[in-house]
Amino acid sequence: MDLKLQLETALKEAMKAGDDVGKRTIRMVLAAIRQVEIDRQVKMDDTGVVSIIQKEIKTRKESVEEAQRANRPDIVSATDAEISVLKGYLPEALNEDELNALAKAVIVETGAASPSDMGKVMKLLIPRIAGRATGDQVSNVVRQLLQK
Repeated sequence: MDLKLQLETALKEAMKAGDDVGKRTIRMVLAAIRQVEIDRQVKMDDTGVVSIIQKEIKTRKESVEEAQRANRPDIVSATDAEISVLKGYLPEALNEDELNALAKAVIVETGAASPSDMGKVMKLLIPRIAGRATGDQVSNVVRQLLQK
């Protein structure tokens, strides 16, 4: 089952169960997906949906930081609950060793030798990661490997 359909099913289940956090969070993600589909006039595949979910998680993490600075524990706990709901729809994250192995394989494949070759490594590596690591994590690993 594709991820968008999975989210729509989860929304129905959350509505039946009276899960306000799940219902609210999934609705926001589905709205973001629909907006991208309308703007770009395309149907989102699982990779696109995963990137939207990651973007939503990143936005919520920033909200948590702001709420902590404002001393608002109620907002922090509500936003953390939303993040945990969203993380349930992401593929299993890569550990550091797996990420390093993939990055090394792409570096060898592209023949990259210096940090100036980072773009061509990232171009091949990001699709292979497919939402199992953030762009920041991937770029840090590639940068470290190319600087050695």
